[in-house]
Amino acid sequence: MRLARWFVVLCFVLSALACFGTGAKKRYMIAESKAYEASLFRQNCAICHGPEGEGKILDDGKQIPNLREGEFKYKADAEIYRHISEGGNGMTPFKGQLTDREINLMVRFVQDQLRTEK
Repeated sequence: MRLARWFVVLCFVLSALACFGTGAKKRYMIAESKAYEASLFRQNCAICHGPEGEGKILDDGKQIPNLREGEFKYKADAEIYRHISEGGNGMTPFKGQLTDREINLMVRFVQDQLRTEK
């Protein structure tokens, strides 16, 4: 009888955990997103920064920055906008490929979507 009671309590606790989860935030997946910004990222950024923005090391040893973790070189939106637009430090300038609106969308995408896992 006592074992049956513990079994019922255990089932209740496990059910509650399954319903409410552990509180961990689900990771934003660029590959699964239908958002326009994610599409822009896949088309323009993923080739260097990786399909999920985690960066990579090139054959020549150059490190492409991880956009999800670590310290950003640029913190202010205007700095990030300028870097995307004008390029530099190995990055291609996108001012000829993306509109001002699209570059602003990418700044918000990096700041709000990819960096939410801080």
